Amino acid sequence: MGAALTIRQVRARPVLVPLRRSVRTAVGAIPAAPLVLIDVETEEGATGRSYLFGYNAPSLMGPLAKLVEEIGAELKGEAVAPAERTRQLDRRFRLIGWQGLVGMAVSGLDMAFWDVLGHAAGLPVVRLLGGTPTPVRAYDSYGVVDPRADEGELARSLEAGFRGIKIKLGDGDLARDVEAARAVRGIVGPDVALMVDYNQSLDVAEACRRVGRLRELDLAWVEEPVAAEDLLGHARVRAAVDVPVQTGENWWFPRDMQKALAAGACDLAMPDLGKIGGVTGWLGAMGQGEAASIPVSSHVYVEASAHVLPVTPTAHWLEHLDFAGGILEEPARVIDGTVTARGPGLGLAWDEAAVARHAL
Repeated sequence: MGAALTIRQVRARPVLVPLRRSVRTAVGAIPAAPLVLIDVETEEGATGRSYLFGYNAPSLMGPLAKLVEEIGAELKGEAVAPAERTRQLDRRFRLIGWQGLVGMAVSGLDMAFWDVLGHAAGLPVVRLLGGTPTPVRAYDSYGVVDPRADEGELARSLEAGFRGIKIKLGDGDLARDVEAARAVRGIVGPDVALMVDYNQSLDVAEACRRVGRLRELDLAWVEEPVAAEDLLGHARVRAAVDVPVQTGENWWFPRDMQKALAAGACDLAMPDLGKIGGVTGWLGAMGQGEAASIPVSSHVYVEASAHVLPVTPTAHWLEHLDFAGGILEEPARVIDGTVTARGPGLGLAWDEAAVARHAL
């Protein structure tokens, strides 16, 4: 199926998509989502789409889009065969490494390749992976919250059926963290999973101190309490606190996951499709998750995550943080707190009028 398709052209466009709910973190706010939209056109007429999320760095979306197109130009005439292209690009960038923008570009292209295959076959990607489109349990992901101002919004999340809520902490002192987390626990009740995310804002000693104080709130996990690359630091926090440690959104390709698991850095894993190597990289990561009996959740990329989690043996949670809805003809739908994969491909179709309005 893939061998019959040949890459003709790759287009990449930077956009800045306004968010219905701004995301404020300990290291900066995200009032709008900087994205790079990727289109892979084939000689046979099928087109694949994906996007990349740029966190709080809209100034880098232009260079990232250019890099995607440059790599795509090198792949012109090659078959749409994701595993083969991953090996080819691994060799191409081995000497400089493929972290950062290079890793994101490779991951985004891989997702678009899988989308091409799905469109050509008339199937959702989850079926190409051997699964079926099934509802995946999702949690609603917030930034730093003001429990009084955001109480109505949190109530709407519960009304939508979400059985998990994540909030970000670390923008103030310990007392502020405890006050916010305790207030949110009071709003959502004891039966809803409550996760907290520090976005790498603490050192090891402070992480142990703060998380130790928060354990009484029955947290489902504490996410990235220290610098993502500090694997031993994560292991020390994990050993000191009685709260599951979640990390993985900053793993570059499955090799980084292997290093983290070997270091005992986490109880839970959260690969990011835009960094782990797209769908192909996710398959390698989920195999490690199964071998280590580590629950695996997704990080952003709601639409594509709904395709890979149903085939993930230790699937845990899908993060619902809708960055692309504003430029999609049909945004991801939440039904009773779940998201179900749509097709063909990854189910992405650009709203070109919205894309034009939000072009960078």
